[in-house]
Amino acid sequence: MGEQLYTIPVNDAFDADSECPLCLMAKDLEKAAIEFTMGPSYMEDDNREKTDKLGFCPKHIKMMYQDKNKLGVALMLNTHMNKTIKELKALADKDNPSSKGFLSRKKDKSPVVKYIEDLEANCFVCQRIDPIFDRYVHTIFHMWKKDSSFKEKLGSCKGFCTYHYGILYEKGADNLSQAQYSEFLQTLNKVYFENMNRVNGDVSWFIDKHDYRNKEADWKNSKDSIPRAIVKTEHTIIEEQ
Repeated sequence: MGEQLYTIPVNDAFDADSECPLCLMAKDLEKAAIEFTMGPSYMEDDNREKTDKLGFCPKHIKMMYQDKNKLGVALMLNTHMNKTIKELKALADKDNPSSKGFLSRKKDKSPVVKYIEDLEANCFVCQRIDPIFDRYVHTIFHMWKKDSSFKEKLGSCKGFCTYHYGILYEKGADNLSQAQYSEFLQTLNKVYFENMNRVNGDVSWFIDKHDYRNKEADWKNSKDSIPRAIVKTEHTIIEEQ
């Protein structure tokens, strides 16, 4: 199958030397979404309306704060807080615990709690990333069905983090026929478990290397095993310190 625009990010991620190609795709999407959020777009009314309503998850507000545009962060936080204060104050003023019985109060969530739960469940950056990432996952299965070379590429990759292994395991049933899914699972399970064991073995040797009895022994492939293990277990790519 010839390379199409929608297959390029997937092929690039699987061609890279990564412990999880899906983590790599997610990281690139995250970087682009943060750059968009912190660029001139934050001054546009429609984007500001969305950031005011949705806010940001802890991970992405931290990434935004690390950006050079501190004024942009301040402006978004300011208008978001103005909206939150106004709307929560109105809900809190209307909520009267004494108007309901104790048992009813325990059963039904107050509008204040519902508002906060909705706020905590949303993030402007996440909502930019998630639909595109879902299309990437769909593309993986499309390529698996149409491109024999991609099957080989997936089967020879360094595996996946546990989180994205689970996503591929689940979504494969929706995107592949029964026969295709069975073949896919054989490959998926093989690369996941083989590479989890490989990285875990490197971590084990990293630990053993700190035993004085192994002081003169070779580090083998263990020096960067911690950040690689974090990718596998936490689906987060970090730079080695």
